[in-house]
Amino acid sequence: MKVISTTITITIAIGIFPFFLNTQVYAEDTDHRAEAIQHAEKAIKQGKMGCAEELLIHAKESMEHAQAASNSGADSHMKQAVKHLEGAIRHAEMHRAGAATNHTKTAMSLMQESESTH
Repeated sequence: MKVISTTITITIAIGIFPFFLNTQVYAEDTDHRAEAIQHAEKAIKQGKMGCAEELLIHAKESMEHAQAASNSGADSHMKQAVKHLEGAIRHAEMHRAGAATNHTKTAMSLMQESESTH
């Protein structure tokens, strides 16, 4: 009887373990997604004021978090958002705040649509 009880306990533990791992990955994905959106909002605000330098700082931060979310299992929307953030960074480096802001707006919209694939 003790062997059966131990076997059942081990089976349950093995079955639950992947759930906890998946939950942690999901949490990382959503944390990075939230940070990416927050920095994109700040970048857009700076871009609307014509400040390409500040936009650049926040677009880079947003991209780092968007890439991390993508690597943690976010869907294709996040991958597309990263591409738009790359465009925003290129334009901001050329002091084109308007174009950089437009790319960042598109990226933010995609990040908001993004969901975890876990």
